[in-house]
Amino acid sequence: MVDTTLPLVQVPIVDYGDDEDAMVTYRERGTSRALELDNRGPIRFGSDGRLHSDILDSYSRYGFYIFTDVIKENELKEIESDVADMLERAPVTKDAEVDKHGNTALGVGLTARNISWVRPLSDPLGGTDASYGRHEAKMNEPAPPTEAPDYVVQLFLGSLQFSDACLRLYGHPELLRVAEASHGPDFTPFNEAVWLKQPGLGGSVAWHQDGWTHWDNPKLDNHTHGFNFMAQLYGCDAANGLWVVPGSHSVGKINIKKMVEEAGSDRLPQAIPVICDPGDVAITSRQAIHGSFANTSSKVRVTINFGFHRRSSVLGIRSGGVHNPVSEYDEDYIFERSKAIAWGIDARSQHFPNEDRYVYEPFRGLEEQFVWTEETKSNLRDYNLRDIGI
Repeated sequence: MVDTTLPLVQVPIVDYGDDEDAMVTYRERGTSRALELDNRGPIRFGSDGRLHSDILDSYSRYGFYIFTDVIKENELKEIESDVADMLERAPVTKDAEVDKHGNTALGVGLTARNISWVRPLSDPLGGTDASYGRHEAKMNEPAPPTEAPDYVVQLFLGSLQFSDACLRLYGHPELLRVAEASHGPDFTPFNEAVWLKQPGLGGSVAWHQDGWTHWDNPKLDNHTHGFNFMAQLYGCDAANGLWVVPGSHSVGKINIKKMVEEAGSDRLPQAIPVICDPGDVAITSRQAIHGSFANTSSKVRVTINFGFHRRSSVLGIRSGGVHNPVSEYDEDYIFERSKAIAWGIDARSQHFPNEDRYVYEPFRGLEEQFVWTEETKSNLRDYNLRDIGI
């Protein structure tokens, strides 16, 4: 069990039935292999101020890296408090307009997608045409407990408008320096979300590679479709966390359905779990094959997710259709969406005044125009309509 203050749905824990023994062995072997890799440690910068070359080399080799002990206990508590509030204010059931207290629910009246629900322990995307058919093969779906509700909350989208703590994390100076090291000083946003894998209920996310725009681009490289930071509130393990196929980010578009067929199940032998403690932040290439299994464990996973792109990957591109409406990503569009970075930086600077404030190059000299106050919060309403999906 995880010590949590979140108002989670309580149900008996079930397992994978006839596949449970195989799953236990798979998790154990995956965990052992994951901990053998040289892709974890604190954020380190060289004497020149740049991200340490060892980190860049490891990330380039595996397609993911775990930064340890990034978020300290007091900030974790603030994030937990905001996530608890989001759950308290969520619709009492899918499609309801009030929360369990009878008040107008979180997200009601917004235009952009903001809360995603899932049937307990199900895989809603695998083998479907959703999201440009990225999730090519169906995951194993354990039978949920009879006490389970029809749907549970699994994802809060556009999370910066719901949580000041998430906004402050978004402006974390060392994480933004990592983004700059990968994508240059003019990097752009992708999107932000809070993932919630509830114990005994959280659904799976079928194996996939993110990105759909640039696979045939002759200039495709390891960073073309961007990356996600995945900050862990309680940590994660092989049962409730993300799994990644190391190195798969660097070989282009892969036939995942064929991989699953060759494996004989959804337990891809090449994959390993992302193992994190509370406060760790993983960086994962969106081009890497990744996915997660239904959470049949007794431990909740809460991931604060936020991603970034290289400007050259998005400027002048017409794309979208998954996270945001299909749009032309011109200079004005990108500038409007990047305002969230400026507000995140200021919100963090006010809250943690002893930290070195990050200077986001596209907004250098504009800092006084982006001061975070109660009055400016409304500027983030529906901001994720301008997500930058590619």
